[in-house]
Amino acid sequence: MLNLILFGPPGSGKGTQAAKLIEKYNLFHISTGDMFRYELSNNTELGQLARSYMDKGQLVPDSVTISMLQKRVEDNPNVKGFIFDGFPRTTAQAEALDTFLSESGQSIAGLIELVVNEDEIVKRILLRGASSGRADDNDEAIIRNRFEEYRNKTTPVGIHYAALGKAHKIEGVGSIEEIFDKLCETIDSLQ
Repeated sequence: MLNLILFGPPGSGKGTQAAKLIEKYNLFHISTGDMFRYELSNNTELGQLARSYMDKGQLVPDSVTISMLQKRVEDNPNVKGFIFDGFPRTTAQAEALDTFLSESGQSIAGLIELVVNEDEIVKRILLRGASSGRADDNDEAIIRNRFEEYRNKTTPVGIHYAALGKAHKIEGVGSIEEIFDKLCETIDSLQ
């Protein structure tokens, strides 16, 4: 089974690239952003709780995120693999994911990080916010706070997988096709 973590700050292009990778490699996409948006749009208790953190540019607590993720994996036992998009975001989440996958005889093949600088991220998210209507995508202070949260809390995730020999960095600036080609080269080397 090919299990990949697509890693990078908000606005780095993970969602765009994940869609292309899913099609090419026939993988199941697990996006924490999509899971949260589902909960938010249905105004569930979890959605309300997630919104209270997201509106401040903070990460949703691990316990909430991990429970949602485990349910998605368990509900799809017959897929060729998963692309985890936006997860794990903390070392605790990485360890929980590794443990959960290990218990089912699986592991992460690789973490692939899309590297994009902060100013480019801000520009991209503000542009996205103009059409998405998401309040957190229209406020530069919140966007910069999200980037800082990413840098402070998720950088150790890359270190965790680097220590296991599973971390790879791809420049996330360029055309969608150029970035996709670099991602495919890396993924093909993992199989």
